[in-house]
Amino acid sequence: MRKLIVIAAVSMAGLTANPTFAQTDTVTKVVAVADTMKGNVINALNSNADYTTAASAVKTANLEADLKTGGPYTIFAPNNAAFSKLSPGKLDSLMKDNGKFSTLLKSHIVTGRYGKADIIKALKAGKGKATLTTLNGQPLQLSISPTKKLQLTTADGVTAEVILYDLLGNNGIVNGIDAILLPGNSAAAAHPKS
Repeated sequence: MRKLIVIAAVSMAGLTANPTFAQTDTVTKVVAVADTMKGNVINALNSNADYTTAASAVKTANLEADLKTGGPYTIFAPNNAAFSKLSPGKLDSLMKDNGKFSTLLKSHIVTGRYGKADIIKALKAGKGKATLTTLNGQPLQLSISPTKKLQLTTADGVTAEVILYDLLGNNGIVNGIDAILLPGNSAAAAHPKS
C-alpha cells in the first residue's frame, strides 16, 4: 500500500530552487509525494551523492537503525565539502570515538518533519526566528543569514547555512547544510560577514 506525504509548498522570501530568501509571500498548491519513492530518511540521505560522507557517518555512529525505523526526523546533513574542511585526521578521530561522534551527529537531527514549507511557517510565526531541539537536547536556532539564506546556529554559536531542501523519506526529511555543527568551530570563520 502506498501512503502519500502531503507537503505545502510555501514560498516566503524567494525560497525557490535557489534556497535564498527574497521578499515574496506566495502560497502554492499542495503537492502530494509518494513516500515510497525514497524509502526511509536514510535512503533519502543516500539518494544524493553530495551527502555520502554524512550517510557513512550516521552508519559509523550506530544511528542508522534508529533513523530507519523511528521518526519522523529531520536531518540537517553536512555535505561532503563540509566534512572535507575538517582539519587532517579530525574525521578519523571522531569516527573512532563512537560516543562523541554520535553526540555530534545528534546535534544535526531533530524530531519532526521540517521541510522548506514548515521552516517558512515557523519563521513567519517567530518573526524571522525559530528554535528546534536536537536529539541530544540542544537548541538549534533558525534565522535568515546576512546572505539571505536559512542559517542554523547552535548554542555555542556555530553556524551553517541550508543549501538543499526536502530529500524526502517516509519517516523524515533531509536538508543539506554547508558546515558541520562542531563545537569549537568559529561561526565567523565558517560564514564570514561580507
